[in-house]
Amino acid sequence: MHTRRDFLRRAALAGGAMALSPFRAGSAQETKKSGLIDMTIARWTGEEASEPEQIKALAERLTEKAINALGGMNRFVSTGDVVWIKPNIGWNRRPEQAADTNPDVVATLIRLCYNAGAKKVKVGDNPCNPAKLAYANSGIEAAAKAMDAEVVVLDANRFREMSIGGERLKQWPVYPEIVESDLVINVPVVKHHNLLKAPFTACMKNYMGVAGGERGKWHADIPPCLCDITAFMKPRLCVLDAVRILTGNGPSGGSLADVKRMDTVAAGTDIVALDALAGELLGLDPKTLPTVREGHERGLGEMNYRKLALDELSVA
Repeated sequence: MHTRRDFLRRAALAGGAMALSPFRAGSAQETKKSGLIDMTIARWTGEEASEPEQIKALAERLTEKAINALGGMNRFVSTGDVVWIKPNIGWNRRPEQAADTNPDVVATLIRLCYNAGAKKVKVGDNPCNPAKLAYANSGIEAAAKAMDAEVVVLDANRFREMSIGGERLKQWPVYPEIVESDLVINVPVVKHHNLLKAPFTACMKNYMGVAGGERGKWHADIPPCLCDITAFMKPRLCVLDAVRILTGNGPSGGSLADVKRMDTVAAGTDIVALDALAGELLGLDPKTLPTVREGHERGLGEMNYRKLALDELSVA
């Protein structure tokens, strides 16, 4: 298990790229041995929510139920931990446009982390649109600050070359403050994407937001690149926001005609399984999705999520 002290020691010793992996690695394989739940899917079955306050309450309840069924945030957060919550804040869009993670899902995770004893919760992403606009208009900045989280605008000068050790990504600039955290919670929104080799975006693709440099180059061969960054990040907890999903014109969207209410939040320790579910929610067969297939083949997770210890919840 790595610690922030290990990170600082490595940083002090490194003259160039750092051989660094994120901390306290966990996996679905470990949870199977422990008998814990690998994945939860919380679906709203109560009265239809149409007003903003109703949708907010729905998102909060789904998120809390999904985490609690997984074993609670105490399973992942220890007293004194620094947690980085990594939503998708890539675009200058409003929450109802479903291009960014639902701010109420993010706020609920912050609250649960503090309740579990976290010392500090930080929230940040490396947006495609200007950060000031994306952070504000997504609603995530205000929601996070209201829960006493530190909202971090990533400084382009602070990305540091790190050893990824992947099949395609050998070294790449990564934001050190993210990987030096005790826990990184990966919280994407489920979206269509216009890439042929990655026609959707969910947990694995959300890790592009920890990287700097010319990330657009990944798109030429994106499945192995996403698998490489996922293996580097060693995901311990991913939360899938499907309160609203973007069904077309992704990843940036813009039209409410492309937004569909699914009123679902899933959580788990198996990133491939959650991405497979995301594909299904978009009407895609996971077996046809190159990133899901390659992630499964490389041992990053299970493509057939129903093989896992799965808890499906009806929430009202």
